Amino acid sequence: MSDEELAKDLGLIPAMTIGIGTMIGAGIFVLPGEAAQGTGPIVVISFLVGGLIAMVNALSVSELGTAMPKAGGAYYYVNRALGPLFGSISGLGDWLGLAFASAFYTIGFGRYLGELVELPSILFLSNVQVGAIVAGAVFVGVNYIGAKETGGIQTIIVTILLAILGVFAIAGWFAFDWATVSGSGGYTPFGTAELLPATGLVFVSFLGYAKIATVGEEMKNPGRNLPIAIVGSVAIVTVLYGILVTIMLGVVPWPDLDLEAPVAQATEVAFPGNYAGAAAVIMALGALLATASSANASILASARINFAMGRDKIVNDWLNEIHPRFATPYRSIIVTGGLILVFVIFMGGDVKVLAEAASVLHLIVYALMNAALIVFRETEHPDYDPDFTVPLYPIVPILGFVLSLGLIYFMDTTSQILAVVFIVGAVLWYVLYARYRTPIQGVLGEYVRDRPEEMPDIAVSAAEAASPDATAPYNVMVPVSNPRTEDELVALGCTMANQKGGVVHAVHVVQVPDQTSLDYVADQIDQIDGESDQLFENARAVAAEYDVDIETHTVVSHRSLEEVVDSAERLNADTVVMGWSPSRPWTSGRTGGALDELTTNLPCDFLVFKDRGFDPSRVLVPTAGGPDSDLSAEAAKALRDVHGADVSILHVVDEDTDRAKGTAFLGTWADEHGLGNATLLVETEGDVEGAIERAANDHTMVVLGATRKGLLSRLVGGSLVFDVVDEVDCSVLLAERPAKRSLRERLFGRPGVEASTETKEGEPRTDSGS
Repeated sequence: MSDEELAKDLGLIPAMTIGIGTMIGAGIFVLPGEAAQGTGPIVVISFLVGGLIAMVNALSVSELGTAMPKAGGAYYYVNRALGPLFGSISGLGDWLGLAFASAFYTIGFGRYLGELVELPSILFLSNVQVGAIVAGAVFVGVNYIGAKETGGIQTIIVTILLAILGVFAIAGWFAFDWATVSGSGGYTPFGTAELLPATGLVFVSFLGYAKIATVGEEMKNPGRNLPIAIVGSVAIVTVLYGILVTIMLGVVPWPDLDLEAPVAQATEVAFPGNYAGAAAVIMALGALLATASSANASILASARINFAMGRDKIVNDWLNEIHPRFATPYRSIIVTGGLILVFVIFMGGDVKVLAEAASVLHLIVYALMNAALIVFRETEHPDYDPDFTVPLYPIVPILGFVLSLGLIYFMDTTSQILAVVFIVGAVLWYVLYARYRTPIQGVLGEYVRDRPEEMPDIAVSAAEAASPDATAPYNVMVPVSNPRTEDELVALGCTMANQKGGVVHAVHVVQVPDQTSLDYVADQIDQIDGESDQLFENARAVAAEYDVDIETHTVVSHRSLEEVVDSAERLNADTVVMGWSPSRPWTSGRTGGALDELTTNLPCDFLVFKDRGFDPSRVLVPTAGGPDSDLSAEAAKALRDVHGADVSILHVVDEDTDRAKGTAFLGTWADEHGLGNATLLVETEGDVEGAIERAANDHTMVVLGATRKGLLSRLVGGSLVFDVVDEVDCSVLLAERPAKRSLRERLFGRPGVEASTETKEGEPRTDSGS
């Protein structure tokens, strides 16, 4: 069995439980009472209409998911199709919407926690808000330290929830009375005008099915199973909601339905007296399990969205900093957690506000997602090749777009104002910040700008006005000690620049002894410049072969490694590509200068090349995740796109029983980094260096994330990453992303920590090392 086949180990049922488990949260456990107070018994139809809108959107999500299952989900689709202006609206909307939803889930948790234990009120906070704050802090803390939700646990949670709700439905059916449903005012005591506003309120109950799309590449037969899982989960949840809400209204008259914990109340009535108390406790425990699962999933999803937006420079990549111990994006989690707690404290008194805020923001995102599908289809984008296509195109995505935005029209005025304020704020964010930083060009904008003769003038003008204006070029600096002999190094720099449309800066570092005065050297500068010009001829010739602009610089200094860093800052370099060998001045063992440089952080990405011949035909990328491996992936992608390299990705786990988890991690990591067509290799013996050595025998280059050992021990001490760097016969490219570290850590690394490509205890993890 090939590694690709091993990667597709997620079956239909586990995939479906991902969507069901995320959707069955506070919506069904909290909102029936709230919604029924404004609509009466037809609140059941409000849930069904919400399910219908979700179903239409689910079809579009299914197509997009089979075409591009990427980190960021809806944000990724919208950003790539419609461009970063709408990507900012989608990404920020999804992020804030998840924060509102998480606050809503924690309020639901607090309500049912209050059914089991006595909670105090503190200052202006109700007992429910206190419980929600405690729950929110726990959920954020769990994500901070990196606890993960596995497919097996999710399946168990969903099975328990469905069993609890199924028993309630059976017991409720025997206590059901249609006369209780209709009551004295009939089925429409407030008329039918309140039907759609209530749908807007309860739509939060259907968030989560899009999460299935992010695991599409791990599924067996995704072209068939992914749409069945997405649409099937929505269908099951919609039917379940319809049955459960109907039974609640047939057991407890809708005017008397509890606003705090309606399911627990209906359970006490439905079960016989001897069992009512125990049944209500079990139902409350089920509600706690459901709301906790939904809140945790939402916080995890928000970190993925922030990662995707940070990578595209829609938001500052500062949010994606990986915790040195827990290997989690802790800053993103803290910011999201802070928002959740603020929402709970200042808006938690009215759960309807939180629910509608989450609904309205996600409806905006779903509308844009349907538009993205249409753009991909109509532009016939070459990279868009879905295994599943929506039926009745373009009716389905147009209907999804109209229904999503149309539902907002019927929602509360406060929600509509929030939608307008948010869109204006997101547009301002893009205009004032993201436009000048993001390199992403949307398919729609490129399509319009490339056809000025065919398109209306107003469309061309709008596309140009909304296009990114990241005017600063992508700068690749290549420090060279002898340009005549370093064609391979310049070629590698040109590869990175070519892939991103950047400029190469070849820097000739002329190091002079400490005893030689720089004033004396200044008198010889004309001679040095003449020699450098002759030496740069080869570099210019290599750049011409790659069709890359090149600028040359000569630097005379007593220092070497320090001067490389200073030049990178001065030239505003995005990436430095430098060679490593004992003959180069910056690796010659002059530790005094290196110590000075190490008191500062790296100014940009660094690629260090150990040259045994520049042959990028077969590239090996060992990984366990983390920022340095992100850079490794970028380098491998550049080698693939520019040189046609065959890329293999290696991941190491401890035991053969962990192969499936390791392969699932590897497949997801490859897709998130644009390497979905790479060969996936999973080694199960736990010997990282041995695995790399064995795999390197079949490859011409290894691209490896730097360890968390300090630069001093790597560059000066003679050991770059692993001993394997010296053991393999092929060239090795080492990748290191800037990281905030103390002086001691920069010199000697973090105590007791070595980077690896293996998974601890069989669990895929993100590591800031390799």
